[in-house]
Amino acid sequence: MERKIMNALLQWKANTEKKPLLIQGARQVGKTYTALTFGKKHYKNTVYFNMESSSEISAIFERDLNPERIVRELEAQSGQSILHEDTLIIFDEIQACERALTSLKYFAESGLPYHVIAAGSLLGVALKREKYSFPVGKVDMLHMHPMDFEEFLWAIGQEKLCTLIREAYADFSPLTLHDTAMDLYKTYLVVGGMPAAVQEYVHKRDFDFVNAALKTLNDSYIADMAKYTTPQEMTRIMAVWASIPAQLSKENHKFQYKVIKSGARAGDYESAMQWLVSAGIIHKCIHVTQGKMPLSAYAQNEAFKVYMVDTGLLCSKFDIVANVVMHTPHSFDGFKGALTENYICGALAARGITPYYWSSPGKAEVDFVFQDRQGEILPLEAKSAENVRSKSLRSYTDAYKPTFTYRVSGKNFGFENGIKSVPLYAVFCIEP
Repeated sequence: MERKIMNALLQWKANTEKKPLLIQGARQVGKTYTALTFGKKHYKNTVYFNMESSSEISAIFERDLNPERIVRELEAQSGQSILHEDTLIIFDEIQACERALTSLKYFAESGLPYHVIAAGSLLGVALKREKYSFPVGKVDMLHMHPMDFEEFLWAIGQEKLCTLIREAYADFSPLTLHDTAMDLYKTYLVVGGMPAAVQEYVHKRDFDFVNAALKTLNDSYIADMAKYTTPQEMTRIMAVWASIPAQLSKENHKFQYKVIKSGARAGDYESAMQWLVSAGIIHKCIHVTQGKMPLSAYAQNEAFKVYMVDTGLLCSKFDIVANVVMHTPHSFDGFKGALTENYICGALAARGITPYYWSSPGKAEVDFVFQDRQGEILPLEAKSAENVRSKSLRSYTDAYKPTFTYRVSGKNFGFENGIKSVPLYAVFCIEP
């Protein structure tokens, strides 16, 4: 399956001043598969080492961190030659070997033209748990997300539709195949962007198989929690994790600790919350009091919303069946908005955008605001259907007068009164 991160990997390979590359991201988003595919396509040979599965490999890093010695022993262990510039070395699950992570610094400083990619799904968690010597300034870094809607369309053979969507976005002219694109968007909500689930859908077009793959992934996250935490902390992480359905089901999606447990306080569960963020399992969308630059200066870190990293995992965790999403019965209306917001938050994150949300002292609230590369602060309002009336967006524009605003909904493309109407399926077109 084609992934957008491949372009970034090619740029890294072409960079004459490259450092070892560290790819981070949640478990099972495709880091290993992508690195191996990249190696097989663009190098004469690839050598792969999983730091979780072999204590023998980890032991290679214990004696010293001399890259030349390490490479010689890796050659012996793998039975393959490691050639300057022609071999890609992959260290997978590098958080399981502290010394291997530290060795990246020495590979960077050696001046030797080895090409090294390291991947870690729980690196953010491990760094907070152990006394890791992180190679600050000595690695290039990429973050990998689940497949976005465009990558999903590529996987199911809809490349031409992607082109038409991008052309419509370029001049905000209506897309003729709007209904088709909306149906595929709804399919994506259920399947999500985890490669294992997408692969099941591509091969079988059966949501039961997709859901089975998603439940396995959700279970694997729970297993990871047990591996990297104490039993007491595990209990708190599971309590936060279990509360997410109730948090999103509220009319106001702002995270409330009392939903976890009556009388719960932030101090009791803050660490558990950060664990889930560091593991890449959830996104935090923080409240800002002003729509001014820089947004981070106006962030209220104690006020935030929580979204899951993937809508497919969300639907599976909530036991939301495909038919409900595809046909949207009236009984589902209450949760439809939360699912839409979750999708948009993930889509923005995949574009490298850090989304916040804004609210006024009154009742006005804009679902997302973000800062683009030009420093412009742009509001984005999310609507799960075609009903797009909103006093909140008007309140924001009256207060901060942005150049334009985004309204993401079930409506077709359009641009009038300073509002860019973006169909739900076209969020991947929004530029950071």
